[in-house]
Amino acid sequence: MPATVRTAKKLLLGREIAHMIEKAGISQSEAAKLIETSQSRIALLINGGGSIAPGDLVMLADKLGFDDEGYKEALRELRRDNHKRGFWSTGHNRAYAEDLRLLVDLEKHADQIRAAQVEVVPGLLQCESYVRAQHAEQPEARDVSLEDRIKARLARQDILDKPEPPVVQFVLSESCVRRTCGDADVMREQIDYLIRLSKRPNIMLQVMPFDQPAGQRSPIKSPFSLIHVPSPGAAGPLELVYVEGEGEIRYLDDKKALAAHEAAWARVSNAALRFEETRKFLKSVLQDFRK
Repeated sequence: MPATVRTAKKLLLGREIAHMIEKAGISQSEAAKLIETSQSRIALLINGGGSIAPGDLVMLADKLGFDDEGYKEALRELRRDNHKRGFWSTGHNRAYAEDLRLLVDLEKHADQIRAAQVEVVPGLLQCESYVRAQHAEQPEARDVSLEDRIKARLARQDILDKPEPPVVQFVLSESCVRRTCGDADVMREQIDYLIRLSKRPNIMLQVMPFDQPAGQRSPIKSPFSLIHVPSPGAAGPLELVYVEGEGEIRYLDDKKALAAHEAAWARVSNAALRFEETRKFLKSVLQDFRK
């Protein structure tokens, strides 16, 4: 796996390096000289790319005035196993597209995920029959079996069963549960799965009906996810927006994009049905698929 591929830990480490340099009041070029490297390498590290030896990392911290042993251990922990070398080339992990791998890694480290979705049930909430129906409608992937693609999609849901799972909240357009994927049997199983998931304490599910009363209508214009990853360091948590379009995946972390999507989240989550209302709504949709 190329060293430039980003992971959650590498992004967190990059934030810590940027934080230390800023607090020390020096430039990236000056920081680079402290460990006899280039400014471009420091910039790459800050952006979540490249790699740094443990000794160089500790030396940089010491020379920037961050000599607390607890903090340096936090830096070492962020560096430890943050490259995932070989991880994506074995088993069902090969099925994850390169631009999706960062999302999968972020989900594993996140303590909060909020997502607004249209048309399709989000991957973290899909039952196996729904996943199979989705992949049956997609072209075959070269060098990756159908079973590996299905396992890869379902494996993302393992985060929901961790001892300390993330808090996840979803706002789904009614289209997600009305648009048939597969057949009525698949949709019945999927909606029943959503109802059961919504009863977990860490999963909050809301639906945005087509016929919300005037004054409460706030359509989801495009799907997005807000991901919050805690940090053991001093730079604060990692906050990213994940957006996906036709043939394009983007990860946004600038303040303007974050603020815009936080506002969009507040708008759609306030307009959608409350949690108990959502369960009642899903039960009515389930009955419709039984007719």
